[in-house]
Amino acid sequence: MAVGRQAGQGVWLREARRMFVRTVYATGDPAQLGTAVRALNTRGHDLLEERPGYRGAGVFVDRDLGKLLTVSWWESADARRVSDEVMSVRRAELLQPFAGTVAVENYEAAVYHAGQRVLSGGGLRLTRFDCEPADADLAADTFHAGVLPRLEVLPGFAGAALFLDRERGRGMTGVLFADRASLAATRAGQAAIRREGTAKAHIAVIALEEFDILHADVRGD
Repeated sequence: MAVGRQAGQGVWLREARRMFVRTVYATGDPAQLGTAVRALNTRGHDLLEERPGYRGAGVFVDRDLGKLLTVSWWESADARRVSDEVMSVRRAELLQPFAGTVAVENYEAAVYHAGQRVLSGGGLRLTRFDCEPADADLAADTFHAGVLPRLEVLPGFAGAALFLDRERGRGMTGVLFADRASLAATRAGQAAIRREGTAKAHIAVIALEEFDILHADVRGD
């Protein structure tokens, strides 16, 4: 994959060939979560693999509260759009009987750090934020140059990404950790990084969440 500038293993995609993501955020009965996960890992996986331009996916869960987050990666906005013509029809079937609410969003992957492949046992810390649309580039620059190098040295760091919806002035950062112990141990350290980064980037954090990683794999080339 053609890339722009690099920091460690981090890749700044904003000046290079972009990738695009679709997130699906579902909440429901925690007792039914396993049914949805099994459907996504079998029928859902096969459906994605058949779609042109598919570049990988992640599945993340909060078993206690009954939350499910999936992220699918696409080589173009058109490939993402065409894939959703199929996936939107099948989504309800795959998520039942678990899902009581489902929210689907589209983003540009502005910054992506490949890190290490984490299939299970790790943790994801997700930060959702709002910004002025005019400050979207500032958010990407700040994350790449100032935030990512500090995240890379946190214990158990296993990858990170910044997603942007430039038109709505909305985005999210996701940081992967190799195990749940590292996720817990880095809360204070990442809080300090987040405080300084949000001030520099002129963004407002609107939610902070943690998930178990069931699968996380992106094909960067």
